[in-house]
Amino acid sequence: MAIEIERKYLLDAYPNTLIQEGIIKVEKEQLIEQTYLALDGDQELRVRKITDPHSGLVEYTHTFKKGWGIAREEVEFTISEGLYDQVVKAHGAIPLTKRRVTARWGDTVIEIDDYAQIDMLVLEVEFSSIEAADSFVPPVWFGQDISTDKQYSNKKVWRDLQTQAGNEA
Repeated sequence: MAIEIERKYLLDAYPNTLIQEGIIKVEKEQLIEQTYLALDGDQELRVRKITDPHSGLVEYTHTFKKGWGIAREEVEFTISEGLYDQVVKAHGAIPLTKRRVTARWGDTVIEIDDYAQIDMLVLEVEFSSIEAADSFVPPVWFGQDISTDKQYSNKKVWRDLQTQAGNEA
């Protein structure tokens, strides 16, 4: 199983000025809808619909994750539109939606998630090792490190959406 190692930060504001000044170079944008099919302790099973708003291309993924904190096991693979539609319809849940911008800040690839249903901006950085993640010194504009704060996890935010809508999660 692959290991995903990432740090997450709570952005105070979208870094438009840094993008305009060329300090951050945007590489791609995606619109993501994700629905959790099963949550149990430190394990999660989800599906995603990922749309490129510029080309209109759509891909669908199925992901299993296990663990807490900055390093988690992850298995992700592509699924068909039909399978995605079938499991989302059967589950009857509201998908968590966000706009993801993948960009380069110096030599570092960053992903900025702008959540559609709540007022939250999260910046993620993936690393090749735990040592690299632990030694990373973020700039002040990254904001608060929320890497291990469960209240900001996608699955917690998704669960809250289901509760607000009266769905069981």
